[in-house]
Amino acid sequence: MKYTEEHEWLRVEGDLVVVGITEHAAEQLGDVVFVELPEPETQVAKGDEVCVIESVKAASDILAPVDGEIVEVNDALTDSPDMVNKDPLGEAWFFKMKIDDTGVLDDLMDEDEYKDFIG
Repeated sequence: MKYTEEHEWLRVEGDLVVVGITEHAAEQLGDVVFVELPEPETQVAKGDEVCVIESVKAASDILAPVDGEIVEVNDALTDSPDMVNKDPLGEAWFFKMKIDDTGVLDDLMDEDEYKDFIG
């Protein structure tokens, strides 16, 4: 897995990249009560606002970690946003992307670097 400074994780699955938020981010948000997901087939650039998460504490944006196309979203989060708190690194993924250049993933943090980052 790779990690961003915005507390997102990325996991390569075949020719797709799965994106979610880290356990640290889920803990900081508190109880998630609403998730707004992007539309599939949306082209995004790194840094674009892609999702909105609302918790009892605050609202947060999920940004596109890399350039690419959103090809699938996790509709289960719409009905059960609390999945983000229960399983942020597994069942609570947000979207899957097709990216043109997997080399950009090398610029992201690995698990040890992320642990140092949240220190």
